[in-house]
Amino acid sequence: MAFAPSFAPRLDLRQSQSLVMTPQLRQAIQLLQYTNIEAGAFIEEELLKNPLLERDDGGETVSALEPAPPPALAESGADSATLAESGMMAEADKVPLDIDLTNLYDAGPGGDNFGGCGGAGDEDWNPLDSLGAAAPNLREHLEQQARLAFTTREELAIAAALIAVLDPAGRLAEPPEAVAALLGIALAPLEAVRRIMMRFDPVGLFATSLAECLAAQLAEQNRLDPAMAALLDNLELLGRREFRRLQEICGVDAADMAEMVAEIRRLDPKPGAREAEPLRLLIPDVLMRPAPLTQDGATDWILEINPETMPKLLIRRGFHGRMLASAKKSGAARETKSFLSEQMQSATWLVKALESRAQTILRVSAEIVRRQDGFFKHGISHLRPLTLRDIAAEVELHESTVSRVTSNKSMSTPRGIFELKFFFTTALAGANGATHSAETVRHRVGQIIAAEDPKNILSDDSVAAVLQKEGIDIARRTVAKYREALRIPGSSQRKREKLPG
Repeated sequence: MAFAPSFAPRLDLRQSQSLVMTPQLRQAIQLLQYTNIEAGAFIEEELLKNPLLERDDGGETVSALEPAPPPALAESGADSATLAESGMMAEADKVPLDIDLTNLYDAGPGGDNFGGCGGAGDEDWNPLDSLGAAAPNLREHLEQQARLAFTTREELAIAAALIAVLDPAGRLAEPPEAVAALLGIALAPLEAVRRIMMRFDPVGLFATSLAECLAAQLAEQNRLDPAMAALLDNLELLGRREFRRLQEICGVDAADMAEMVAEIRRLDPKPGAREAEPLRLLIPDVLMRPAPLTQDGATDWILEINPETMPKLLIRRGFHGRMLASAKKSGAARETKSFLSEQMQSATWLVKALESRAQTILRVSAEIVRRQDGFFKHGISHLRPLTLRDIAAEVELHESTVSRVTSNKSMSTPRGIFELKFFFTTALAGANGATHSAETVRHRVGQIIAAEDPKNILSDDSVAAVLQKEGIDIARRTVAKYREALRIPGSSQRKREKLPG
Protein backbone atom coordinates (compact mmCIF):
# COMPACT_ATOMS: atom_id res chain seq x y z
CA MET A 1 0.00 0.00 0.00
CA ALA A 2 1.61 3.32 -1.10
CA PHE A 3 1.31 6.61 0.76
CA ALA A 4 1.48 9.94 -1.00
CA PRO A 5 4.15 12.30 0.28
CA SER A 6 2.94 14.95 2.67
CA PHE A 7 3.64 18.59 1.85
CA ALA A 8 1.92 20.06 4.87
CA PRO A 9 3.89 22.58 6.96
CA ARG A 10 5.38 21.26 10.18
CA LEU A 11 7.58 22.39 13.04
CA ASP A 12 11.02 20.77 13.66
CA LEU A 13 13.48 21.39 16.49
CA ARG A 14 17.14 20.95 15.51
CA GLN A 15 20.37 21.53 17.37
CA SER A 16 23.46 22.80 15.52
CA GLN A 17 26.68 24.66 16.17
CA SER A 18 27.81 27.77 14.34
CA LEU A 19 30.44 30.46 14.82
CA VAL A 20 28.95 33.93 15.06
CA MET A 21 31.34 36.86 14.59
CA THR A 22 29.92 39.61 16.75
CA PRO A 23 31.02 43.19 16.01
CA GLN A 24 32.97 43.23 19.27
CA LEU A 25 34.78 39.99 18.50
CA ARG A 26 35.58 41.23 15.00
CA GLN A 27 36.97 44.45 16.47
CA ALA A 28 39.01 42.51 19.04
CA ILE A 29 40.57 40.47 16.24
CA GLN A 30 41.35 43.65 14.34
CA LEU A 31 42.89 45.23 17.43
CA LEU A 32 45.27 42.30 17.81
CA GLN A 33 46.41 42.69 14.24
CA TYR A 34 47.00 46.44 14.64
CA THR A 35 50.48 47.75 15.33
CA ASN A 36 50.86 50.05 18.32
CA ILE A 37 50.65 53.05 15.99
CA GLU A 38 47.37 51.83 14.46
CA ALA A 39 45.98 50.88 17.84
CA GLY A 40 46.89 54.34 19.14
CA ALA A 41 45.01 55.98 16.26
CA PHE A 42 41.97 53.80 17.01
CA ILE A 43 42.15 54.79 20.69
CA GLU A 44 42.26 58.49 19.75
CA GLU A 45 39.03 58.03 17.79
CA GLU A 46 37.38 56.30 20.73
CA LEU A 47 38.49 59.09 23.10
CA LEU A 48 36.68 61.59 20.88
CA LYS A 49 33.51 59.51 20.72
CA ASN A 50 33.22 58.19 24.27
CA PRO A 51 33.02 60.76 27.15
CA LEU A 52 33.66 58.03 29.74
CA LEU A 53 37.19 57.36 28.45
CA GLU A 54 40.31 59.33 29.28
CA ARG A 55 44.01 58.91 28.63
CA ASP A 56 46.24 57.82 31.50
CA ASP A 57 49.16 60.28 31.42
CA GLY A 58 50.89 58.66 34.35
CA GLY A 59 50.02 61.34 36.93
CA GLU A 60 46.96 61.84 39.07
CA THR A 61 43.90 60.90 37.10
CA VAL A 62 40.60 62.68 36.87
CA SER A 63 38.90 59.65 38.33
CA ALA A 64 41.09 59.82 41.43
CA LEU A 65 40.31 63.49 41.97
CA GLU A 66 36.56 63.29 41.35
CA PRO A 67 34.25 62.77 44.35
CA ALA A 68 32.40 59.51 44.71
CA PRO A 69 28.77 59.47 43.52
CA PRO A 70 26.18 60.38 46.17
CA PRO A 71 24.52 57.59 48.15
CA ALA A 72 21.33 58.01 46.12
CA LEU A 73 23.25 56.61 43.15
CA ALA A 74 24.46 53.46 44.87
CA GLU A 75 22.28 51.40 42.59
CA SER A 76 23.70 52.96 39.45
CA GLY A 77 27.20 52.49 40.88
CA ALA A 78 26.48 48.81 41.30
CA ASP A 79 25.38 48.69 37.69
CA SER A 80 28.68 50.23 36.65
CA ALA A 81 30.65 47.72 38.69
CA THR A 82 28.68 44.91 37.10
CA LEU A 83 29.47 46.28 33.66
CA ALA A 84 33.15 46.61 34.56
CA GLU A 85 33.32 42.99 35.65
CA SER A 86 31.26 41.55 32.79
CA GLY A 87 33.74 39.42 30.85
CA MET A 88 32.65 39.84 27.27
CA MET A 89 36.24 39.29 26.13
CA ALA A 90 36.39 35.54 26.51
CA GLU A 91 37.35 35.30 22.86
CA ALA A 92 39.62 38.34 22.79
CA ASP A 93 42.69 36.11 22.91
CA LYS A 94 42.19 35.67 19.20
CA VAL A 95 43.27 38.96 17.60
CA PRO A 96 45.18 40.72 14.37
CA LEU A 97 47.44 43.84 12.97
CA ASP A 98 49.04 45.98 10.09
CA ILE A 99 50.65 49.48 9.41
CA ASP A 100 53.38 51.41 7.84
CA LEU A 101 54.44 54.68 9.39
CA THR A 102 55.83 57.10 6.83
CA ASN A 103 58.41 59.60 7.86
CA LEU A 104 59.58 61.71 4.94
CA TYR A 105 62.51 64.07 4.57
CA ASP A 106 62.07 67.31 2.65
CA ALA A 107 65.23 69.11 1.58
CA GLY A 108 63.69 72.45 2.51
CA PRO A 109 64.80 75.77 1.06
CA GLY A 110 67.86 76.12 -1.08
CA GLY A 111 69.20 74.27 -4.09
CA ASP A 112 70.21 76.30 -7.12
CA ASN A 113 68.44 74.18 -9.70
CA PHE A 114 65.59 72.48 -7.88
CA GLY A 115 64.22 75.27 -5.70
CA GLY A 116 62.66 74.70 -2.32
CA CYS A 117 59.62 75.40 -0.21
CA GLY A 118 60.22 78.80 1.28
CA GLY A 119 63.35 80.91 1.41
CA ALA A 120 65.80 82.35 3.84
CA GLY A 121 63.80 85.59 3.99
CA ASP A 122 60.46 83.86 4.67
CA GLU A 123 59.94 84.42 8.38
CA ASP A 124 56.81 82.22 8.51
CA TRP A 125 58.53 79.19 7.02
CA ASN A 126 59.40 76.48 9.52
CA PRO A 127 61.66 73.62 8.31
CA LEU A 128 59.94 71.23 10.74
CA ASP A 129 56.63 71.74 8.93
CA SER A 130 57.96 69.82 5.94
CA LEU A 131 58.63 66.67 8.00
CA GLY A 132 55.92 64.05 7.73
CA ALA A 133 54.40 65.78 4.69
CA ALA A 134 52.75 63.98 1.80
CA ALA A 135 54.81 61.42 -0.08
CA PRO A 136 56.97 63.02 -2.83
CA ASN A 137 56.26 62.25 -6.46
CA LEU A 138 58.93 60.65 -8.62
CA ARG A 139 60.41 63.96 -9.78
CA GLU A 140 60.76 65.28 -6.22
CA HIS A 141 62.18 61.94 -5.12
CA LEU A 142 64.87 62.10 -7.81
CA GLU A 143 65.65 65.76 -7.06
CA GLN A 144 66.27 64.93 -3.40
CA GLN A 145 68.65 62.13 -4.39
CA ALA A 146 70.45 64.41 -6.83
CA ARG A 147 71.09 66.97 -4.08
CA LEU A 148 72.79 64.27 -2.03
CA ALA A 149 74.73 62.72 -4.93
CA PHE A 150 76.12 65.86 -6.62
CA THR A 151 77.79 68.99 -5.29
CA THR A 152 78.86 71.12 -8.27
CA ARG A 153 76.59 73.45 -10.20
CA GLU A 154 77.38 71.67 -13.48
CA GLU A 155 76.41 68.26 -12.14
CA LEU A 156 73.19 69.60 -10.63
CA ALA A 157 72.30 71.31 -13.92
CA ILE A 158 72.89 68.08 -15.85
CA ALA A 159 70.79 66.13 -13.33
CA ALA A 160 67.93 68.63 -13.64
CA ALA A 161 68.03 68.39 -17.44
CA LEU A 162 67.99 64.58 -17.37
CA ILE A 163 65.04 64.55 -14.95
CA ALA A 164 63.19 66.95 -17.27
CA VAL A 165 63.44 64.58 -20.29
CA LEU A 166 62.26 61.42 -18.52
CA ASP A 167 59.33 59.69 -20.22
CA PRO A 168 56.50 57.97 -18.26
CA ALA A 169 58.38 54.64 -18.36
CA GLY A 170 61.48 56.18 -16.77
CA ARG A 171 63.70 56.23 -19.88
CA LEU A 172 65.16 59.27 -21.63
CA ALA A 173 62.80 60.79 -24.18
CA GLU A 174 65.81 62.45 -25.88
CA PRO A 175 69.17 60.83 -26.65
CA PRO A 176 72.06 61.87 -24.38
CA GLU A 177 73.81 63.57 -27.33
CA ALA A 178 70.82 65.89 -27.82
CA VAL A 179 70.67 66.76 -24.10
CA ALA A 180 74.41 67.50 -24.08
CA ALA A 181 74.03 69.73 -27.13
CA LEU A 182 71.19 71.67 -25.48
CA LEU A 183 73.33 72.25 -22.39
CA GLY A 184 76.34 73.18 -24.49
CA ILE A 185 78.62 70.61 -22.86
CA ALA A 186 80.56 67.54 -23.96
CA LEU A 187 78.92 64.13 -23.87
CA ALA A 188 81.42 62.63 -21.35
CA PRO A 189 80.39 64.64 -18.24
CA LEU A 190 76.70 64.09 -19.03
CA GLU A 191 77.26 60.33 -19.35
CA ALA A 192 79.14 60.30 -16.03
CA VAL A 193 76.18 61.93 -14.28
CA ARG A 194 73.69 59.70 -16.07
CA ARG A 195 75.53 56.52 -15.00
CA ILE A 196 75.28 57.60 -11.36
CA MET A 197 71.60 58.51 -11.70
CA MET A 198 70.81 55.10 -13.17
CA ARG A 199 71.53 53.71 -9.70
CA PHE A 200 69.04 56.10 -8.06
CA ASP A 201 65.90 54.66 -6.51
CA PRO A 202 64.10 53.14 -8.35
CA VAL A 203 67.06 51.57 -10.15
CA GLY A 204 66.97 51.55 -13.96
CA LEU A 205 65.82 55.10 -14.66
CA PHE A 206 67.56 57.34 -17.24
CA ALA A 207 68.31 54.38 -19.53
CA THR A 208 68.22 54.76 -23.30
CA SER A 209 66.85 51.28 -23.98
CA LEU A 210 65.11 48.38 -22.30
CA ALA A 211 68.32 46.35 -22.27
CA GLU A 212 70.22 49.14 -20.51
CA CYS A 213 67.39 49.54 -17.96
CA LEU A 214 67.44 45.83 -17.11
CA ALA A 215 71.25 45.75 -17.05
CA ALA A 216 71.31 48.52 -14.42
CA GLN A 217 68.92 46.57 -12.20
CA LEU A 218 70.96 43.38 -12.56
CA ALA A 219 74.19 45.25 -11.83
CA GLU A 220 72.62 46.61 -8.63
CA GLN A 221 71.94 42.99 -7.61
CA ASN A 222 75.46 41.87 -8.63
CA ARG A 223 73.91 39.55 -11.23
CA LEU A 224 75.23 41.08 -14.46
CA ASP A 225 77.60 38.29 -15.47
CA PRO A 226 78.75 37.65 -19.08
CA ALA A 227 75.97 35.14 -19.73
CA MET A 228 73.31 37.58 -18.56
CA ALA A 229 74.88 40.40 -20.59
CA ALA A 230 74.72 38.21 -23.70
CA LEU A 231 71.05 37.51 -22.99
CA LEU A 232 70.30 41.24 -22.71
CA ASP A 233 72.05 41.84 -26.04
CA ASN A 234 69.60 39.41 -27.64
CA LEU A 235 66.27 40.33 -26.10
CA GLU A 236 64.60 40.02 -29.51
CA LEU A 237 65.40 36.29 -29.47
CA LEU A 238 63.90 36.06 -25.98
CA GLY A 239 60.74 37.75 -27.28
CA ARG A 240 60.54 35.08 -30.00
CA ARG A 241 61.23 32.38 -27.37
CA GLU A 242 64.23 30.99 -29.29
CA PHE A 243 65.71 29.42 -26.17
CA ARG A 244 68.02 26.93 -27.87
CA ARG A 245 69.74 29.65 -29.82
CA LEU A 246 70.04 31.75 -26.68
CA GLN A 247 71.65 28.82 -24.85
CA GLU A 248 74.33 28.63 -27.54
CA ILE A 249 74.94 32.39 -27.46
CA CYS A 250 75.10 32.57 -23.64
CA GLY A 251 76.94 29.27 -23.19
CA VAL A 252 74.53 27.84 -20.61
CA ASP A 253 72.34 24.75 -20.30
CA ALA A 254 68.55 24.62 -20.30
CA ALA A 255 68.23 24.81 -16.50
CA ASP A 256 70.46 27.88 -16.23
CA MET A 257 68.63 29.53 -19.14
CA ALA A 258 65.30 28.98 -17.36
CA GLU A 259 66.69 30.62 -14.21
CA MET A 260 68.06 33.56 -16.20
CA VAL A 261 64.73 34.12 -17.95
CA ALA A 262 62.90 33.94 -14.61
CA GLU A 263 65.30 36.53 -13.21
CA ILE A 264 64.69 38.85 -16.17
CA ARG A 265 60.93 38.57 -15.63
CA ARG A 266 61.31 39.66 -12.01
CA LEU A 267 62.83 42.98 -13.08
CA ASP A 268 60.85 46.17 -13.67
CA PRO A 269 60.88 47.20 -17.35
CA LYS A 270 59.21 50.54 -16.54
CA PRO A 271 60.63 51.78 -13.22
CA GLY A 272 59.28 55.28 -13.84
CA ALA A 273 55.68 54.08 -13.99
CA ARG A 274 55.52 53.64 -10.22
CA GLU A 275 55.75 56.43 -7.72
CA ALA A 276 58.60 56.48 -5.23
CA GLU A 277 57.75 54.53 -2.10
CA PRO A 278 57.91 56.61 1.08
CA LEU A 279 60.45 55.79 3.71
CA ARG A 280 59.21 53.50 6.45
CA LEU A 281 60.16 54.24 10.01
CA LEU A 282 60.38 51.03 12.02
CA ILE A 283 59.02 51.73 15.50
CA PRO A 284 59.19 48.78 17.90
CA ASP A 285 55.96 47.49 19.41
CA VAL A 286 57.77 45.42 22.05
CA LEU A 287 60.80 46.47 24.10
CA MET A 288 63.30 43.88 25.29
CA ARG A 289 66.14 44.39 27.74
CA PRO A 290 68.36 42.09 29.83
CA ALA A 291 67.28 41.43 33.39
CA PRO A 292 69.74 41.49 36.29
CA LEU A 293 71.97 38.42 36.32
CA THR A 294 70.77 35.49 38.40
CA GLN A 295 72.90 33.80 41.04
CA ASP A 296 74.11 31.20 38.55
CA GLY A 297 75.14 33.93 36.08
CA ALA A 298 72.39 33.16 33.56
CA THR A 299 70.93 35.99 31.49
CA ASP A 300 67.20 36.54 31.48
CA TRP A 301 65.12 39.04 29.52
CA ILE A 302 62.40 41.56 30.35
CA LEU A 303 59.68 42.32 27.79
CA GLU A 304 57.15 45.14 27.75
CA ILE A 305 54.82 46.87 25.32
CA ASN A 306 56.35 50.12 24.08
CA PRO A 307 54.69 52.76 26.31
CA GLU A 308 55.65 55.59 23.94
CA THR A 309 53.37 54.27 21.18
CA MET A 310 50.61 52.60 23.21
CA PRO A 311 48.50 54.99 25.34
CA LYS A 312 46.69 53.71 28.45
CA LEU A 313 43.00 54.25 29.07
CA LEU A 314 40.96 54.91 32.21
CA ILE A 315 37.20 54.87 32.74
CA ARG A 316 35.78 58.05 34.28
CA ARG A 317 33.46 56.45 36.82
CA GLY A 318 33.05 59.64 38.87
CA PHE A 319 31.91 61.53 35.76
CA HIS A 320 29.53 58.66 35.00
CA GLY A 321 27.92 59.00 38.44
CA ARG A 322 27.58 62.79 38.23
CA MET A 323 25.96 62.60 34.81
CA LEU A 324 23.38 60.13 36.10
CA ALA A 325 22.64 62.37 39.09
CA SER A 326 22.27 65.42 36.87
CA ALA A 327 19.98 63.57 34.49
CA LYS A 328 17.79 62.41 37.35
CA LYS A 329 17.31 65.99 38.53
CA SER A 330 16.46 67.22 35.04
CA GLY A 331 13.93 64.43 34.41
CA ALA A 332 15.85 62.81 31.52
CA ALA A 333 17.18 59.88 33.54
CA ARG A 334 15.96 57.11 31.20
CA GLU A 335 17.57 58.47 28.02
CA THR A 336 20.77 59.48 29.81
CA LYS A 337 21.05 56.18 31.64
CA SER A 338 20.59 54.29 28.37
CA PHE A 339 23.29 56.39 26.66
CA LEU A 340 25.73 56.13 29.58
CA SER A 341 25.13 52.40 29.91
CA GLU A 342 26.01 51.92 26.25
CA GLN A 343 29.13 54.09 26.56
CA MET A 344 30.20 52.32 29.77
CA GLN A 345 29.83 48.95 28.08
CA SER A 346 31.87 50.17 25.11
CA ALA A 347 34.58 51.66 27.35
CA THR A 348 34.81 48.55 29.51
CA TRP A 349 35.07 46.35 26.45
CA LEU A 350 37.84 48.49 24.94
CA VAL A 351 39.91 48.48 28.15
CA LYS A 352 39.59 44.70 28.42
CA ALA A 353 40.35 44.26 24.72
CA LEU A 354 43.54 46.34 24.96
CA GLU A 355 44.65 44.42 28.05
CA SER A 356 44.00 41.11 26.29
CA ARG A 357 45.91 42.36 23.23
CA ALA A 358 48.94 43.35 25.30
CA GLN A 359 48.98 40.03 27.18
CA THR A 360 48.72 38.02 23.94
CA ILE A 361 51.53 39.96 22.25
CA LEU A 362 53.77 39.54 25.29
CA ARG A 363 53.03 35.81 25.56
CA VAL A 364 53.97 35.24 21.93
CA SER A 365 57.03 37.52 22.14
CA ALA A 366 58.24 35.82 25.31
CA GLU A 367 58.05 32.40 23.68
CA ILE A 368 59.94 33.68 20.63
CA VAL A 369 62.65 35.07 22.90
CA ARG A 370 62.84 31.78 24.82
CA ARG A 371 63.20 29.78 21.60
CA GLN A 372 65.76 32.16 20.07
CA ASP A 373 67.77 32.81 23.23
CA GLY A 374 70.95 31.66 21.49
CA PHE A 375 70.53 34.32 18.82
CA PHE A 376 70.26 37.13 21.37
CA LYS A 377 73.34 35.86 23.25
CA HIS A 378 75.62 34.71 20.43
CA GLY A 379 74.34 36.10 17.10
CA ILE A 380 72.89 34.94 13.80
CA SER A 381 74.80 31.65 13.76
CA HIS A 382 72.61 30.47 16.66
CA LEU A 383 69.24 31.32 15.08
CA ARG A 384 67.02 28.23 15.34
CA PRO A 385 64.38 27.02 12.88
CA LEU A 386 60.96 28.17 14.08
CA THR A 387 57.40 28.01 12.75
CA LEU A 388 54.11 29.58 13.76
CA ARG A 389 52.88 26.13 14.75
CA ASP A 390 55.71 25.74 17.29
CA ILE A 391 54.75 28.98 19.04
CA ALA A 392 51.00 28.29 18.81
CA ALA A 393 51.39 24.90 20.48
CA GLU A 394 53.45 26.32 23.33
CA VAL A 395 51.27 29.33 24.17
CA GLU A 396 48.01 27.44 23.49
CA LEU A 397 46.73 29.77 20.81
CA HIS A 398 45.53 29.11 17.29
CA GLU A 399 48.17 29.32 14.58
CA SER A 400 46.21 32.11 12.83
CA THR A 401 46.25 34.13 16.06
CA VAL A 402 50.04 33.87 16.27
CA SER A 403 50.23 34.95 12.64
CA ARG A 404 48.14 38.05 13.41
CA VAL A 405 50.23 38.88 16.48
CA THR A 406 53.51 38.74 14.55
CA SER A 407 52.31 40.53 11.39
CA ASN A 408 53.97 43.94 10.91
CA LYS A 409 55.13 44.09 14.53
CA SER A 410 58.71 44.59 15.59
CA MET A 411 60.77 44.17 18.74
CA SER A 412 63.66 46.26 20.01
CA THR A 413 66.41 43.92 21.21
CA PRO A 414 70.04 44.35 22.34
CA ARG A 415 70.99 43.30 18.80
CA GLY A 416 68.76 45.85 17.06
CA ILE A 417 65.15 46.19 15.98
CA PHE A 418 63.72 43.14 14.24
CA GLU A 419 60.31 42.34 12.86
CA LEU A 420 58.81 39.40 14.72
CA LYS A 421 58.54 37.52 11.42
CA PHE A 422 62.35 37.57 11.21
CA PHE A 423 62.59 34.92 13.92
CA PHE A 424 60.52 32.43 11.91
CA THR A 425 62.77 30.59 9.47
CA THR A 426 62.47 27.33 7.59
CA ALA A 427 64.57 24.34 8.58
CA LEU A 428 67.25 22.71 6.45
CA ALA A 429 68.06 19.07 7.06
CA GLY A 430 71.39 18.18 8.60
CA ALA A 431 73.33 15.15 9.68
CA ASN A 432 71.95 12.83 12.38
CA GLY A 433 68.48 14.31 12.11
CA ALA A 434 69.60 17.81 13.14
CA THR A 435 68.04 20.88 11.51
CA HIS A 436 69.50 24.28 10.70
CA SER A 437 67.83 27.65 10.27
CA ALA A 438 67.76 28.88 6.67
CA GLU A 439 68.87 32.33 7.89
CA THR A 440 71.85 30.80 9.70
CA VAL A 441 72.84 28.81 6.61
CA ARG A 442 72.60 31.92 4.45
CA HIS A 443 74.86 33.74 6.90
CA ARG A 444 77.30 30.82 6.75
CA VAL A 445 77.35 30.99 2.94
CA GLY A 446 78.46 34.62 3.21
CA GLN A 447 81.18 33.70 5.71
CA ILE A 448 82.58 30.93 3.50
CA ILE A 449 82.75 33.18 0.43
CA ALA A 450 84.28 36.05 2.43
CA ALA A 451 87.06 33.74 3.65
CA GLU A 452 87.84 32.17 0.26
CA ASP A 453 91.36 32.31 -1.20
CA PRO A 454 91.57 34.91 -4.01
CA LYS A 455 93.59 32.36 -5.98
CA ASN A 456 90.98 29.66 -5.43
CA ILE A 457 87.53 31.19 -5.89
CA LEU A 458 84.79 28.83 -4.76
CA SER A 459 81.94 27.93 -7.08
CA ASP A 460 78.44 27.35 -5.77
CA ASP A 461 79.10 23.60 -5.96
CA SER A 462 82.23 24.04 -3.82
CA VAL A 463 80.34 26.09 -1.21
CA ALA A 464 77.64 23.41 -1.12
CA ALA A 465 80.33 20.75 -0.59
CA VAL A 466 81.81 22.72 2.34
CA LEU A 467 78.38 23.00 3.97
CA GLN A 468 77.70 19.32 3.45
CA LYS A 469 80.94 18.50 5.26
CA GLU A 470 79.65 20.65 8.14
CA GLY A 471 76.53 18.51 8.30
CA ILE A 472 74.15 20.74 6.31
CA ASP A 473 72.32 19.03 3.46
CA ILE A 474 72.09 21.74 0.77
CA ALA A 475 71.93 21.83 -3.03
CA ARG A 476 73.90 24.07 -5.39
CA ARG A 477 70.80 25.98 -6.46
CA THR A 478 70.01 26.79 -2.83
CA VAL A 479 73.55 28.12 -2.34
CA ALA A 480 73.12 30.27 -5.46
CA LYS A 481 69.81 31.62 -4.13
CA TYR A 482 71.34 32.54 -0.77
CA ARG A 483 74.39 34.09 -2.45
CA GLU A 484 72.16 36.28 -4.62
CA ALA A 485 70.08 37.28 -1.59
CA LEU A 486 73.35 38.44 0.03
CA ARG A 487 74.13 40.37 -3.17
CA ILE A 488 77.37 38.43 -3.69
CA PRO A 489 78.43 38.09 -7.36
CA GLY A 490 79.12 34.76 -8.99
CA SER A 491 82.50 33.02 -8.93
CA SER A 492 83.61 34.35 -12.34
CA GLN A 493 82.97 37.97 -11.37
CA ARG A 494 84.57 37.52 -7.94
CA LYS A 495 87.64 36.06 -9.62
CA ARG A 496 87.98 39.15 -11.80
CA GLU A 497 87.53 41.42 -8.80
CA LYS A 498 89.91 39.65 -6.39
CA LEU A 499 92.81 38.80 -8.68
CA PRO A 500 95.26 41.72 -9.16
CA GLY A 501 95.68 43.10 -12.64
